Amino acid sequence: MERHIDINDYNYELPDERIAKFPLEERTSSKLLIYDNGTIGESRFASVAEYLPKGAMLVFNNTRVVRARIVMHKASGARIEVFCLEPHRPADYERAFQQRGESEWSCIVGNLKKWKEGEVGIDFDYRNEQHTLRAEIVERGTREHIVRMRWSADCTFGELLEELGRIPIPPYLNRESEEIDNTRYQTVYARFEGSVAAPTAGLHFTPELITSMREQGFRFEEVTLHVGAGTFLPVKDDDAAQHPMHTEHFIITRQTIDNLLSNVDNIVAVGTTSVRTLESLAALAWRIRTEGDPLAERVIGQWELYDIPATFDGHEALHTLSEYMHANGMAQLKAATQIMITPLGYRFRIVRYIITNFHQPKSTLLLLVGAYVGNSWHSIYDYALGHDFRFLSYGDSSLLKVDR
Repeated sequence: MERHIDINDYNYELPDERIAKFPLEERTSSKLLIYDNGTIGESRFASVAEYLPKGAMLVFNNTRVVRARIVMHKASGARIEVFCLEPHRPADYERAFQQRGESEWSCIVGNLKKWKEGEVGIDFDYRNEQHTLRAEIVERGTREHIVRMRWSADCTFGELLEELGRIPIPPYLNRESEEIDNTRYQTVYARFEGSVAAPTAGLHFTPELITSMREQGFRFEEVTLHVGAGTFLPVKDDDAAQHPMHTEHFIITRQTIDNLLSNVDNIVAVGTTSVRTLESLAALAWRIRTEGDPLAERVIGQWELYDIPATFDGHEALHTLSEYMHANGMAQLKAATQIMITPLGYRFRIVRYIITNFHQPKSTLLLLVGAYVGNSWHSIYDYALGHDFRFLSYGDSSLLKVDR
């Protein structure tokens, strides 16, 4: 079927001074907008538990932001920045971070016009010895390029990034990364390296808040979705349906699926990356029903979820996945998703409530919010703009609640 979404319907005026350039001193002191079936109010994030149903299950994305930006130089002195997006050879994140001596990554290259051929590099000290990192482009693309990196130090690629890399803060902050970003552009529960952008809705949580909520009866589960730079790509076409969604890899365990199934009516997605992971599960479950294999096609297509019958709900999807994984002795599922959640007839199956920050105008993330709350997104954003809320990655938060 033909799909059309006028992206101009998802535009609003965002003054630069409303973009939070730095985090607040205390994570939980951020403001919290509460949208509850058409009613809008506000509080502080420290009080988020007061606005959630007792016993709700919050789902975190436990991905960890890597220091993915490396500044190198040509022999001429020209400054070249290599921004590592995802591993190319080996393509698996875990193996790529364990590589020693050589690794190939898909990268965005800053100052590409100065790097026509040859190598760029940097000399560095590692364990009181001098070493070198050299890089060359082995395959040029339109936006991304395959870069082979070789280094002399006896360390893994993950350790190399910790030594030389910089945290890739969002481009709209219009500043270089600083020391504070090393800890604050990271959730307190981040565990698995692989993201070039933080799942920012989780930045408001502290260990103390999580402990307090556990004591109140709230439950927590984790998924892993590695956030790619594509999350910042603007929708350039007036028809947002023509926007090609980026691919993001995710992992979820059988135990988490079982726990979600036991609490299917009270699932709170912390952030849009958790939303995309959880909702993608319905596509995998439907594949089991119709094809017998959830991973026959590893990448979940942009519109795949729109073709699933409305009667196939979250309980049925999670039950199907749980049975399949138990029957096949699978401890976890690894897949990738390109799903685009839009107001164009999308049906939420697994996510009941959403905690999320305030997103850029004309972005796919704002489309996701519009798919969940409908045209009320205008009222939500008007309220936030009119009540001194801070926007984007280091900004304030919202809790969205819609009865379905």
